Amino acid sequence: MNNPTIEDVKKFWDNRPCNIRHSNAPFGTKEYFNEVEARRYFVEPHIPIFCEFKKWTNRKVLEIGCGIGTEGLNFSRSGANYTGLELSSESLKIAEQRFSLFQLPGRFILGDAEEADHYFSGETFDLIYSFGVIHHTLDIKNALRSMKALSHDGTQIKVMIYAKNSYKQALIDEGLEQPEAQHGCPIANTYTVSEAEALFEAAGFKNIQIRQDHIFPYEVEAYKNFQYKKHPWFESMPSAVYEALKKNFGWHLLIDATS
Repeated sequence: MNNPTIEDVKKFWDNRPCNIRHSNAPFGTKEYFNEVEARRYFVEPHIPIFCEFKKWTNRKVLEIGCGIGTEGLNFSRSGANYTGLELSSESLKIAEQRFSLFQLPGRFILGDAEEADHYFSGETFDLIYSFGVIHHTLDIKNALRSMKALSHDGTQIKVMIYAKNSYKQALIDEGLEQPEAQHGCPIANTYTVSEAEALFEAAGFKNIQIRQDHIFPYEVEAYKNFQYKKHPWFESMPSAVYEALKKNFGWHLLIDATS
């Protein structure tokens, strides 16, 4: 899409909130949400490791781009004082319903990652978490500026953005893949490790650590039908080789930093 707007991005995610089809159970039930969570963490087991949920008990956590609330629920379960910011009103509505269903506390705000600091009147957070979100913004520098404005000395930043030097980007470049499961994502930027490091340094963050992870090994059509059938080349691949590929050519850049 040429010259996408923030409304284009919002419309895309309103039409299909992320992970919304990860369960065949009746929508909005506990069974549905439990299956959504289980599937997310089965396919992306690095997420809960990256989040360190139990570390944030009694701490203030802001998630920028909370989606339908899977990580948010786990931060709240672990005793965090949780706030979720989300551009998609449809996603936010589902997240609020989910928290209510599980009787967990959380605060939810409809808003843009690039203007996150405008919603909190000088408030700061102990953790600012954003997984797979700010590479969809019009200007990632504005999103990072907002994170910095919402930080105090010692705030931890945990962010995932897409990796340019990755197995998936190579397939996208050859026309064999697309960045999102839903066709037509208006913005999906990718970054090298050095580009990501430079962006975070420019925003004023310190102690920047970046690692790569996640290669999706399953056949897509089988996966859509809740069958976890690996492509033959991944099925026959030794686990040590697969881990080496994820470490060097994973789709996710996992970034830890401090303010």
